[in-house]
Amino acid sequence: MLGFFERQRLVKKGLAPQKTRRRITESELLDTLEHGLGAKVAVLLSFAVGLFWIVKAGTQSLPAETILVAMLTFGIAVAHLCINHNTLFRRNSRLLLLLLILFTHLGMVKFCLISADAAVNSGTQFVEGQMSAYVKRDLWLLVIPFAFAPLLASVLLGRAVGVFTAVFTTLLGLPVLASVSDDLGLIVMNTTTHLVAGFVALFLTANVRKRGDLPRAGIFIGLAMWVLAVAFKKANLLHIWATGPALNYEVLGLQSAVAIGGPLVMTLIIVGALPFVESIFGIVTPVRWLELADLNHPLLKRMTIEAPGTFQHSLAVANLAESACEAIGANATMARVCSYFHDIGKLVKPEYFTENMRHDRNPHDDLAPTMSALIIIAHVKEGVSLALEYKLNQDIIDVIQQHHGTSLVYYFYKRAVDQQAAAESGGKIASMNDEELPEVSESSFRYGGPRPQSREIAVISLADSIESAARSLEKPTLHRIEQLITDMIRKRIAEGQLDDCDLKFNELETLAESFRHTLSSMLHSRVSYPDEKDARARRQDTRTSQSSAGRRPDATAA
Repeated sequence: MLGFFERQRLVKKGLAPQKTRRRITESELLDTLEHGLGAKVAVLLSFAVGLFWIVKAGTQSLPAETILVAMLTFGIAVAHLCINHNTLFRRNSRLLLLLLILFTHLGMVKFCLISADAAVNSGTQFVEGQMSAYVKRDLWLLVIPFAFAPLLASVLLGRAVGVFTAVFTTLLGLPVLASVSDDLGLIVMNTTTHLVAGFVALFLTANVRKRGDLPRAGIFIGLAMWVLAVAFKKANLLHIWATGPALNYEVLGLQSAVAIGGPLVMTLIIVGALPFVESIFGIVTPVRWLELADLNHPLLKRMTIEAPGTFQHSLAVANLAESACEAIGANATMARVCSYFHDIGKLVKPEYFTENMRHDRNPHDDLAPTMSALIIIAHVKEGVSLALEYKLNQDIIDVIQQHHGTSLVYYFYKRAVDQQAAAESGGKIASMNDEELPEVSESSFRYGGPRPQSREIAVISLADSIESAARSLEKPTLHRIEQLITDMIRKRIAEGQLDDCDLKFNELETLAESFRHTLSSMLHSRVSYPDEKDARARRQDTRTSQSSAGRRPDATAA
């Protein structure tokens, strides 16, 4: 508040502009909620209370051993997250989402188990033409959405988290089931079905390319559930066939429809809920990345018209980054999409960047090196402003901010140093004292950073610099391409630009090989075809030489 009044006072005196430049400000409250220990403890305690409520619901008396097993299992799950999924565990929003998925899954399991138990213990007598209590119980057991949590966690948080969810929903489901029934056969069926359904869901959602793949996965999960239902009939748990020698087709058809249709309906609900969950928790799923890869985005269409050279550069960087990320197991689709948008800030002053310049004019010839560097560096801030205006996600904004890191705009820095040296030697400023000589500050020629914080951003940063440098190669031979890639990677390592990402040295070798293969394919030389005029001249020369060779020597001499 005091800062606002101070600024208004400066504006009145003409010492500050009336308009302020839009900038990203991180709220301390949001940062505390996202990474604070207190918020994390509150999330974990809330789930522990919710788990106790789920286990206790619908039971008159519950053994303390069941509660103890549930809490110990939850403690092991938290320790596993902390050790093996530390990135997720550090972010409270991601942790909250995962625990909400687990809570919803266990709540639906408990509801179905209570309903199945109530169907048997209702005390109603069998009436001809109506379903028996055991058939109703079997239907409730088939309705249990065993694959819900693994499938949703895999799509939203990644396959590794999906595996974690498949295992711990099975383990946490044991005390939930034990609170309703002590039937050993039912416990075996529940545990087996949980694991099978979870891993089938993980297998089917490994390469989801569009939202329509999820309902297709639901159908196959339903078929797996139907096979398990048939198998557990042998253990007298799911009575698919009626008692007696005759097969009850009506009951079989109903139970088959529930077994197959239940997972299908579940996936349809997930497809509808995904956009809302993505928006609330700021998650970009692989499906969403593929949707963002559409080149008809307004910013990309603007780039094709206003900065065509930058657009072609972005496409080349996207090809390099995508292939490199595939080689090291990083998110290739994210790298491609973010590469499309990484230079959108050049739309503000496209003519000041080499790829968009006209051959007859270089606007930097009329500017001081400091001003030229300021324009070049400003494309990062301008890109962030455009990304916020067009509501691009945070991952793309991070790439725009970090793809240059804190690197030096060397060309204009060297130009400024040379101009200062020339001025000093020429005597233009020789009359000044040493203290009065203008200094060329290196910090004025550096990007504001931060340095790349993830593997994908580091790959895009390398691809951007390598593609830009490759444009200067006159004869792009394989040896020159390899040397260029090696020099650029070594330069980034020496400058410390890769210190904050988790790239390993063996991955850098893999990246270099991928860049070499992709760049050599992009810069391969073509065979020089002769034009029509040269071809006619060569044919005329051939006919002339042939006619001369066919003459007699005496005639030639004459």
